[in-house]
Amino acid sequence: MGLLVAGICSFAFFRVGKVALGSEEAFKPVISLWFATFALAPGFFLPLEQELGRALSARRALGQGGRPVVMKVLTLGTILLIAVIVTLGVAGPWLRTSYFDGSWVMVIALMVAIGAYAPTHLSRGVCSGTGRFRAYAIVMGADGLVRIILCLILAAIGVKAVGWYGFAVALAPLVGVFAVMSRGQLKTEPGPDSSWSEVTPNLGWLLLGSVMAAALVNAGPIATNLLAEESDGNLVTRFGQGVILSRIPLFLFQAVQAALLPRLSRLAATGEMVEFRQGFAKLLRIVVAVGAVGVLGSFILGPFVVKTLYTTDLSRRTLAMLALGSAFYMLGLAIAQAVIALHGHAQVALGWSVGMAGFVLTTWALQGEVFRRVEIGLLVGSFASMVVFWLALRARLRAGAVPDQGSLIEALTDVPMES
Repeated sequence: MGLLVAGICSFAFFRVGKVALGSEEAFKPVISLWFATFALAPGFFLPLEQELGRALSARRALGQGGRPVVMKVLTLGTILLIAVIVTLGVAGPWLRTSYFDGSWVMVIALMVAIGAYAPTHLSRGVCSGTGRFRAYAIVMGADGLVRIILCLILAAIGVKAVGWYGFAVALAPLVGVFAVMSRGQLKTEPGPDSSWSEVTPNLGWLLLGSVMAAALVNAGPIATNLLAEESDGNLVTRFGQGVILSRIPLFLFQAVQAALLPRLSRLAATGEMVEFRQGFAKLLRIVVAVGAVGVLGSFILGPFVVKTLYTTDLSRRTLAMLALGSAFYMLGLAIAQAVIALHGHAQVALGWSVGMAGFVLTTWALQGEVFRRVEIGLLVGSFASMVVFWLALRARLRAGAVPDQGSLIEALTDVPMES
């Protein structure tokens, strides 16, 4: 339900924001902020959410309080946040001129957004590790809901300054955090001291994989922004709207996954690996079916849908290619989660790195139309990652790897795509 709310609000935000600001070109800085935020925030802070959830779940199973674990991860998160903010500050002049069309306000909004999503991911880690999944859904759903409410308020009072809409993106996630905190759902109990090894055994590989995965899923609009000529300001908004539309199968996939993964977790935890493999094969068949429907639907109905929702013209080729790239990414994500469950963290980091390298090299090597270069780059990158994950999964299964509770928590929360 949290994903459903967040997804619907994302589609609405892209429509309302564009109408409120009057044109695709005026909305471009907000689109650029959106995809930069969701390339950086999940990339750097999702691994902390995963490790916090894993460590708290392990302590919960032993009847031990998790507060020392939370304090350790909070320290790590603070250090990482400072490092990212300082890096953005150093890169600020370049971001202002080359990415945000000369706007310092949007650079500051990006830094604020990173500062807001850091506690959001840590809150989700506490919720997943302590089994408070309704609170997890509130944090996730409130982000999208508050964002669209703020946008509607700004539009209703006639605000045209793009910076206000940027800060609507940046500050929205904090509302859900404060909501669950006020209800005491982020509280943890005192317990035995926590060592660094308890919260960091896989952090390095998770961090590398998460950064690359989040970068790849958000790379299209970012690359379009960097490659487009100044006179083509509407390209970024149009491409971003196409990307959002192509993610509908990803939201459906996550809904299906939420229904199937608890059963797969129980099978793995009880050592029923034959049934686990059969269940995972069923999940992959569903992913392939959802992806195929998404590609076909994008080709047949995509231009009409994007015209109706966003009054934007995009070709069947662009929409179908984006949907196909999303399908490969979705399939790769499903396989990567299985590899993480089987303790293949390093292989997952390698797979996403190969995919991101494939995107960069393909987009750089091709010449001509910007959309075509980026579309093919996304397709090559996602397909390359999927292949690496498939080979890694076969190798882990042949080696007799078996999931445990901690690796399953990491796998279930390994979704490097925000809404």
